[in-house]
Amino acid sequence: MSVTLLRSVPVLTRPAAALEPIIGGERYTHLLSAAARFRYRLAGRTIWNINSTAVGGGVAEILQALVGYVDDLNVPIRWAVIGGDPDFFAITKRLHNQLHGVRGQGYLGDGEAEHYQRVLAANASELLELVRPDDLVLLHDPQTAGLTGPLARAGIPVVWRCHIGVDWQNGATGAAWKFLRPHLASAHGFVFSRRKYVPSWMPEGLTWIIPPSIDPFSAKNQDLDADTVRAILATIGVLDHGSPRAPTNFVRRDGTTGEVTRSAAVTCDGMPGPGDPVVVQVSRWDRLKDMGGVMRGFADHVAPGGAGFLMLAGPAVSGVADDPEGAAVYAECVAQWRALPPASRERVLLVTLPLDDVDENAAMVNALQRHATVITQKSLAEGFGLTVAEGMWKGRAVIGSAVGGIIDQIVDGTGVLLRDAIDLRSFGLEVRRLLDQPDQAERMGVAAHAYIREHYLGDIHLLRYARLFDTLVNPAQT
Repeated sequence: MSVTLLRSVPVLTRPAAALEPIIGGERYTHLLSAAARFRYRLAGRTIWNINSTAVGGGVAEILQALVGYVDDLNVPIRWAVIGGDPDFFAITKRLHNQLHGVRGQGYLGDGEAEHYQRVLAANASELLELVRPDDLVLLHDPQTAGLTGPLARAGIPVVWRCHIGVDWQNGATGAAWKFLRPHLASAHGFVFSRRKYVPSWMPEGLTWIIPPSIDPFSAKNQDLDADTVRAILATIGVLDHGSPRAPTNFVRRDGTTGEVTRSAAVTCDGMPGPGDPVVVQVSRWDRLKDMGGVMRGFADHVAPGGAGFLMLAGPAVSGVADDPEGAAVYAECVAQWRALPPASRERVLLVTLPLDDVDENAAMVNALQRHATVITQKSLAEGFGLTVAEGMWKGRAVIGSAVGGIIDQIVDGTGVLLRDAIDLRSFGLEVRRLLDQPDQAERMGVAAHAYIREHYLGDIHLLRYARLFDTLVNPAQT
């Protein structure tokens, strides 16, 4: 009996008109005009997005928003998720780490290459039963690169989108590209978040730079008043003396009202009260996000100098199918937390958020970020780092490492860039400074919100993709 690997993700339409009050009439009119032109030139073709998970990561969140807005603009679009076994996702996680420059991932030999190709050949066979020859396919990240050849050989235009990378190359990145390059040879285009991520062998004329964006109306980014924020945090169990005294309502992707009812799994010896300053980092449990480094920096250089709590929040480790390292990294963080001195340990919380309901999980993240005094993203490497844009959108001062796309998001006056991601003393001093100078943190937050509105909302993202796909359907007219 055959096993179906490919899974369709329902498209939940998002009203593009809701963007107008935020982006202004001129930008909104430009979006509608561009959509009409593109719809005409697309001539009934469908755009397919293929990635490896529908929940639990930045790519899935981006697609939930963009696919929904594109559908509302009457452009045919679909989204599907590939399947694979644990060995396949272990291979792709190693590729992910290598593209981030992480050494010591081991050699991916003929056995791994054969397994990778076999899994994706099975996915491609299912996909080819759905995609028409004149449709357009956008593949996302290393998990899908092996689909490029089978689709291209069937006459289907294929673009491969890489959401990860580093500003420099080393042996690890070279090994990843050596593995992936044969699979990408027949791609009709490539998309990266930053120019520096593009390997030298990719044709410049086929390469596009498209930074990602946030959706201001998603459950993760929509406005929540202070009472709702506190009620959500009380419900998930991260506030001392906190009981839900207000509704925990939010708006779901389909426009209905949702409610936060689940609790998080919280490892802690103490909790902040509603008025205590809180530092928050929200990330996957991934070594490159350096949750352990944030914990050490806070315990050694923030906690001894004054008030404040640290919350390290990530997804439930059983809920992210394409990240086999999550459970191990979370266990390492728990062991590190247990080894902290009691006075520091009681001011650090490890929070895993349930993924049973994607919108509810997003509302939990929203509340954590809105309650934060300071948000951090002390990544050792970062493809783009949308948690930075999310925190800035909420008017919070963000302290981020000067790596990858974080550099593009935090500009003068909108937050703090750490020149050295492993300098825990400097990190701690910056956190302590903003906790002690709330007026400065507030000014940064105001500037940060304005910067994200100008540069990282969905209309700009959609227009860039429209120009890319125009070149595929009407190359002579672009």
